[in-house]
Amino acid sequence: MNSAVKILFTITKRKVRRGVSYSLMNVFAILFMGILFTATCTTSEKKDKESSEDFDQILERGVIRAITSYSPVSYFIYRGLPMGYEYELINIFASRYDLDVEMIVARDFDHMLEMLKNGEGDLIAYGLTITRDRREQVEFSIPLNTTRQVLVQRKPEGWRQMRLHEIEGVLIRSPQDLADKEIMVRRASSYLDRLENLQDEIGQNIEVIEAQSGITTEELIQMVAEREIEFTVSDENIARLNRAFFPNLDINTELSLPQQTAWAIRKSSPNLLNEINEWLESYQRDSEYYVIYNKYFENTRAFRARLSSPLLFSQSGNVSIYDDLIKENAERLGWDWKLLAALIFQESQFNPDARSWAGATGLMQLMPRTAAAYGAVNTNDPRQSIEAGTSFLIWLNEYWENHIEDEEERKNFVLASYNVGQGHVQDARRLAEYHGANPNVWLNNVARFMEKKSNPEYYTHDVVRFGYARGLEPVRYVSQIRYIYSHYESMAQNQTRRQTDADLMAID
Repeated sequence: MNSAVKILFTITKRKVRRGVSYSLMNVFAILFMGILFTATCTTSEKKDKESSEDFDQILERGVIRAITSYSPVSYFIYRGLPMGYEYELINIFASRYDLDVEMIVARDFDHMLEMLKNGEGDLIAYGLTITRDRREQVEFSIPLNTTRQVLVQRKPEGWRQMRLHEIEGVLIRSPQDLADKEIMVRRASSYLDRLENLQDEIGQNIEVIEAQSGITTEELIQMVAEREIEFTVSDENIARLNRAFFPNLDINTELSLPQQTAWAIRKSSPNLLNEINEWLESYQRDSEYYVIYNKYFENTRAFRARLSSPLLFSQSGNVSIYDDLIKENAERLGWDWKLLAALIFQESQFNPDARSWAGATGLMQLMPRTAAAYGAVNTNDPRQSIEAGTSFLIWLNEYWENHIEDEEERKNFVLASYNVGQGHVQDARRLAEYHGANPNVWLNNVARFMEKKSNPEYYTHDVVRFGYARGLEPVRYVSQIRYIYSHYESMAQNQTRRQTDADLMAID
């Protein structure tokens, strides 16, 4: 008997023996409470275990989970490709230890901290300002950058025709002039703390408004530029990038001294902190580190192109200009359109004129024989390529329905077959079964023997019918499509969550 239940049961028996009147229902109620208490303790112990994981557990898992926030600088999807300053850095760190990376998008700092404490992620890979209050909750890596907080305000109407001193005359240049002004800032940000301190310093009230959960600093800057709000606060490097896109903004009023930004790690993960710091100390001496910084914080032309593009996923929900065609055909196939989009990205990066060394062409890289079989006369035509490629996927799906019952698992076999052919995949299944692995599961089972099909010991085996194959290629192919899809799905969920929050706010 569980000890917690046993103790409660003993107490109940003692009270009954002493003549206290307890109904059977009372006894069962107490027992149920004990079970509930035990379950709660078990859940708590599980969370404690998860939140105490350190670098050894990450290495064993093979995946490092990075909590971040959507931003057109830190982490975003552009033209179907995951990108971003934090995204690139954490992937470079992970490659050092042959780790995969899982990006987890949070709404704001409070949400980041909650997920970190609950063990839902291993670190916060985002440029957090180092503050004393935050140091009490997390450990910070060595600083990544130094910046300062600035006021983002709009230049006056007709500023292009005005003299400099006339523009300066209407802009806020002293924190004293912020008295009774309304400033909207990102929720749970360090900007809130700074404005609260600023009120004490100037001895005046500032109307500070926290933005809706999930609204980014970049979005608030855009709201200032488009006259939806009057003021916001931003780190200077982010404000400078956005000013290149919105020239009617002024960002020259400093609200803080220089401040350092860093990543955050749980206090119970000292080994991970040491590994991150050791890597950063070394990597920051490499010119590549500054190339990546300049790519995202100094290249204003690229930033303007992203922000104005219909292919910035967070703005449009689009990964390509062919999304409508992809959605139409994914419905025929019965797949989430984002998975089909990930396949097309992997095949051609959405380039309809792509051609492989083997002669495959078009968005879905169809070989001439396959294209002809499914009615594509011109594979460089996006509609013909997507329709023919989808028809081939439908055939593969119907083929594998006879072998793989689980629908989600079946998709892996369909993807692998699209790359290497179903015959080679069946060979890998037979090898897996011969060696005691599960022939109906891709990862760590059939995929393992697919890789071995380039080894004579395996491709000459009696159960193999289709001979040699470059087996590593389809394994990487499936993995990469799943990886790209996970990013599309994560961003889509973030958009849905933000829309839900906005709808709830509107109802309130």
